[in-house]
Amino acid sequence: MNGYEISTEHERLDLDVIHGFLREAYWSPGVPRDVVERSFAHSLCFGLYAPDGAQAGFARAVTDHATFAWIADVFVLPEHRGQGLAAWLMRTLLDHPDQQLRRIVLATWDAHGLYAGVGFGPLARPERWMERPGVRPFTDPPPARP
Repeated sequence: MNGYEISTEHERLDLDVIHGFLREAYWSPGVPRDVVERSFAHSLCFGLYAPDGAQAGFARAVTDHATFAWIADVFVLPEHRGQGLAAWLMRTLLDHPDQQLRRIVLATWDAHGLYAGVGFGPLARPERWMERPGVRPFTDPPPARP
Protein backbone atom coordinates (compact mmCIF):
# COMPACT_ATOMS: atom_id res chain seq x y z
CA MET A 1 0.00 0.00 0.00
CA ASN A 2 1.91 3.03 -1.30
CA GLY A 3 5.18 1.46 -0.16
CA TYR A 4 3.98 0.85 3.43
CA GLU A 5 4.36 -2.59 4.99
CA ILE A 6 2.81 -4.48 7.91
CA SER A 7 4.78 -7.11 9.81
CA THR A 8 4.27 -9.30 12.89
CA GLU A 9 8.02 -9.63 13.46
CA HIS A 10 8.72 -8.50 17.03
CA GLU A 11 12.34 -7.66 16.26
CA ARG A 12 11.23 -4.92 13.84
CA LEU A 13 9.15 -3.04 16.41
CA ASP A 14 10.65 0.31 17.39
CA LEU A 15 9.98 0.39 21.13
CA ASP A 16 11.11 4.02 21.41
CA VAL A 17 8.51 5.17 18.89
CA ILE A 18 5.72 2.96 20.20
CA HIS A 19 6.36 3.79 23.86
CA GLY A 20 6.67 7.48 22.97
CA PHE A 21 3.21 7.44 21.41
CA LEU A 22 1.52 5.26 24.03
CA ARG A 23 2.76 7.22 27.06
CA GLU A 24 0.92 10.27 25.62
CA ALA A 25 -2.20 8.41 24.40
CA TYR A 26 -5.48 8.97 26.23
CA TRP A 27 -5.81 5.25 26.98
CA SER A 28 -2.34 4.78 28.50
CA PRO A 29 -1.02 8.08 29.86
CA GLY A 30 2.37 7.67 31.47
CA VAL A 31 2.64 3.96 30.74
CA PRO A 32 6.13 2.79 31.76
CA ARG A 33 8.41 1.41 29.07
CA ASP A 34 8.75 -1.96 30.82
CA VAL A 35 4.96 -2.39 30.79
CA VAL A 36 4.91 -1.77 27.03
CA GLU A 37 7.69 -4.32 26.57
CA ARG A 38 5.80 -6.93 28.63
CA SER A 39 2.62 -6.25 26.65
CA PHE A 40 4.48 -7.08 23.42
CA ALA A 41 5.64 -10.40 24.82
CA HIS A 42 2.07 -11.49 25.51
CA SER A 43 0.40 -10.18 22.33
CA LEU A 44 0.28 -10.72 18.61
CA CYS A 45 1.81 -7.40 17.46
CA PHE A 46 1.41 -5.72 14.08
CA GLY A 47 3.92 -3.05 13.12
CA LEU A 48 3.11 -0.60 10.34
CA TYR A 49 6.21 0.64 8.53
CA ALA A 50 6.71 3.61 6.20
CA PRO A 51 8.42 3.16 2.82
CA ASP A 52 11.75 4.07 4.47
CA GLY A 53 11.25 1.29 7.07
CA ALA A 54 10.46 3.62 10.00
CA GLN A 55 7.68 2.73 12.43
CA ALA A 56 4.49 4.46 11.24
CA GLY A 57 1.86 2.72 13.36
CA PHE A 58 1.05 -0.22 15.56
CA ALA A 59 -1.73 -2.53 16.76
CA ARG A 60 -1.81 -5.60 18.94
CA ALA A 61 -4.15 -8.42 19.80
CA VAL A 62 -4.14 -9.79 23.32
CA THR A 63 -5.28 -13.29 22.46
CA ASP A 64 -5.44 -16.93 23.38
CA HIS A 65 -5.12 -17.74 19.62
CA ALA A 66 -8.16 -20.00 19.90
CA THR A 67 -11.36 -18.24 20.99
CA PHE A 68 -10.83 -14.62 22.10
CA ALA A 69 -8.88 -11.45 21.39
CA TRP A 70 -8.84 -7.91 22.77
CA ILE A 71 -7.55 -5.38 20.24
CA ALA A 72 -5.40 -2.71 21.87
CA ASP A 73 -2.97 0.15 21.26
CA VAL A 74 -4.01 0.84 17.67
CA PHE A 75 -2.44 3.97 16.22
CA VAL A 76 -0.96 5.57 13.12
CA LEU A 77 1.50 8.40 13.73
CA PRO A 78 0.07 11.81 12.75
CA GLU A 79 2.41 12.34 9.80
CA HIS A 80 1.15 9.10 8.19
CA ARG A 81 -2.60 9.60 8.68
CA GLY A 82 -5.19 10.26 6.00
CA GLN A 83 -4.10 7.43 3.69
CA GLY A 84 -6.35 4.62 4.91
CA LEU A 85 -3.48 2.99 6.80
CA ALA A 86 -5.42 2.42 10.04
CA ALA A 87 -8.17 0.54 8.19
CA TRP A 88 -5.54 -1.50 6.33
CA LEU A 89 -3.76 -2.27 9.61
CA MET A 90 -7.03 -3.42 11.20
CA ARG A 91 -8.03 -5.55 8.19
CA THR A 92 -4.60 -7.18 8.23
CA LEU A 93 -4.87 -7.92 11.95
CA LEU A 94 -8.38 -9.35 11.59
CA ASP A 95 -7.43 -11.46 8.55
CA HIS A 96 -4.44 -13.03 10.32
CA PRO A 97 -4.88 -16.82 10.63
CA ASP A 98 -4.51 -16.65 14.43
CA GLN A 99 -7.41 -14.19 14.66
CA GLN A 100 -10.19 -16.34 13.20
CA LEU A 101 -11.82 -16.44 16.63
CA ARG A 102 -15.23 -16.64 18.26
CA ARG A 103 -15.07 -13.15 19.78
CA ILE A 104 -12.89 -10.10 19.18
CA VAL A 105 -13.50 -6.95 21.21
CA LEU A 106 -12.04 -3.49 21.67
CA ALA A 107 -12.82 -0.18 23.32
CA THR A 108 -12.54 3.32 21.87
CA TRP A 109 -13.48 6.92 22.62
CA ASP A 110 -12.88 8.39 19.21
CA ALA A 111 -12.49 5.84 16.40
CA HIS A 112 -15.94 4.29 16.07
CA GLY A 113 -16.03 4.96 12.32
CA LEU A 114 -12.75 3.16 11.72
CA TYR A 115 -13.83 0.09 13.66
CA ALA A 116 -17.37 0.02 12.23
CA GLY A 117 -15.74 -0.01 8.80
CA VAL A 118 -14.05 -3.33 9.60
CA GLY A 119 -17.10 -4.98 11.16
CA PHE A 120 -17.21 -3.88 14.81
CA GLY A 121 -20.41 -2.68 16.46
CA PRO A 122 -21.84 -2.17 19.93
CA LEU A 123 -21.84 -5.13 22.30
CA ALA A 124 -24.79 -7.39 21.43
CA ARG A 125 -25.45 -8.13 25.10
CA PRO A 126 -23.75 -5.48 27.23
CA GLU A 127 -25.60 -6.71 30.30
CA ARG A 128 -23.36 -9.80 30.23
CA TRP A 129 -20.13 -7.79 30.44
CA MET A 130 -18.56 -6.66 33.65
CA GLU A 131 -15.46 -4.66 34.38
CA ARG A 132 -13.08 -4.52 37.28
CA PRO A 133 -11.45 -1.09 37.31
CA GLY A 134 -7.66 -1.04 37.17
CA VAL A 135 -6.03 -1.06 40.55
CA ARG A 136 -2.79 0.62 39.52
CA PRO A 137 -3.01 3.55 37.07
CA PHE A 138 0.23 4.63 35.44
CA THR A 139 -0.40 8.29 36.31
CA ASP A 140 -3.35 10.42 37.31
CA PRO A 141 -6.49 9.51 35.34
CA PRO A 142 -6.73 11.24 31.96
CA PRO A 143 -9.16 14.13 31.66
CA ALA A 144 -12.74 13.24 30.74
CA ARG A 145 -13.34 13.14 27.00
CA PRO A 146 -16.04 15.36 25.50
